[in-house]
Amino acid sequence: MKNIVYATAIALGSLSTISANPPIFHDGIMELVIAQEFTEIAVKDVPTAVVEGLEKDHMGATIQKAYVNEELEYKLEVALEDGSTSTFYFDADGNPIDM
Repeated sequence: MKNIVYATAIALGSLSTISANPPIFHDGIMELVIAQEFTEIAVKDVPTAVVEGLEKDHMGATIQKAYVNEELEYKLEVALEDGSTSTFYFDADGNPIDM
């Protein structure tokens, strides 16, 4: 009889740990997503340093669309010489950014 009581107690105890909700940790991902919100700007409004940075790294690339975020990081959708399109990111000084 004792074995049945112990077995029942162990079974009920193990079920409660399985159904427990794991803790939620805030790891800063939402700040990263929010910081990456870009707004479209006219291609003529892209700073000269950014255009020169693009030309230095990707000779012959043509800017199709340009975007900027609050941190003055620029997202450029460009057409490359081989006909393909790509997206590049630059800071306000024309330095490439890995995103």
